Amino acid sequence: MKRIYFSLIMILLFAAANTSAKETKTCPDSNHIIMGAEQTDKIKELVKNKRVGLIANHTSILSDGTHLLDALLKKGLNIKKIFAPEHGFRGTDDAGADIKNSIDGKTGTPIVSVYGKNNKPTAEQLADVDVIIFDIQDVGTRFYTYISTMHYAMEACAEMNKEFIVLDRPNPNDYVDGPVRKKGFSSFVGVHPVPVLHGLTVGELAHMINGEGWISTGKNSCRLHVISMKNWRHGQPYSLPIKPSPNLPNDISVKLYPSLCFFEGTSISVGRGTQFPFQVLGNPDKKYGNFTFTPQAIKGMDTNPMYKNKICFGEDLRSKPFEGGLSLRFVIRFFEKSGRNEKEFFSRADWFDLLAGTDSLRKQIIKGLSEKEIRESWKTDLDAYKQIRKKHLLYDDYSK
Repeated sequence: MKRIYFSLIMILLFAAANTSAKETKTCPDSNHIIMGAEQTDKIKELVKNKRVGLIANHTSILSDGTHLLDALLKKGLNIKKIFAPEHGFRGTDDAGADIKNSIDGKTGTPIVSVYGKNNKPTAEQLADVDVIIFDIQDVGTRFYTYISTMHYAMEACAEMNKEFIVLDRPNPNDYVDGPVRKKGFSSFVGVHPVPVLHGLTVGELAHMINGEGWISTGKNSCRLHVISMKNWRHGQPYSLPIKPSPNLPNDISVKLYPSLCFFEGTSISVGRGTQFPFQVLGNPDKKYGNFTFTPQAIKGMDTNPMYKNKICFGEDLRSKPFEGGLSLRFVIRFFEKSGRNEKEFFSRADWFDLLAGTDSLRKQIIKGLSEKEIRESWKTDLDAYKQIRKKHLLYDDYSK
């Protein structure tokens, strides 16, 4: 009798385990982030019977690898044109290179440049469009120009009474840090009065731009819709499945980018023209370090890098621990290596200031202030910004 009971118990336990395994396998993964772009039924409902303009690039991909353009066309949506940002629709153009109008070879959809000579869609370009959809992966940094493209497209839509839809994606550099951009330092790498690391998704930033009245037409003048993500919160780590631009090829470069981009206004190379940009630092002078690299023309990344075909000496940051966020230790250390030579190091001082959003940072470094002292000078502006930020959050904020 005991054997019968034992056998029955074992059968029941096996059946329960098997059922549990099946349930686990079919249960939706609550940790899987569902991007705005993947919610195609919502998109279809918003743009039904409307003529659509699409601001997109190579990062506008669904989780199954389908490009958003292809997915929307498959849904029967009327995509009239693509607006291409810096690096182009396919994301292969050099940083700063003019993007030309063209035709998408796969779908025959016209591509209109909104980078270079034309940063903002014109009335003529919007005449046959009712709504613009924006879907581009950002890296959470003020001087990354995709958010500047979004700003001017929102402004154009507000001026022409067109709708603007943002399909949201995670922020891989989800911190609030750095100097807030000051008046007098506005540029295409600093359109908004936000810190270097703004701590927002593009959807939240669009809400802030609209709600704070940062476009010329005033507060809430843009007919804005954001399709939010599901299963994401602030502070949640996110590894980009596709490099967001030619010179941010991996997670290390994305993480270091906010701290190293300041070097673009100096005499120090960030490794453009190598296979590891924004992961190394160097200069042809041997005083900068023992690690060497030689920038070369690389099609699809940089065809005319700083110190092209010259051996550079410096540091390899790839194997060094970095906590993420924004650090000034790199720029301060290399300024010290220059012998504190202001003219040699800050070779493009105006560009450094535009990237920083102020001339105070450069002057503080020259003066010899420590990172702690410099950070203290940001506190008042950052505290004020954080209060503004709270108003526009669409997701749970950082854990306390």
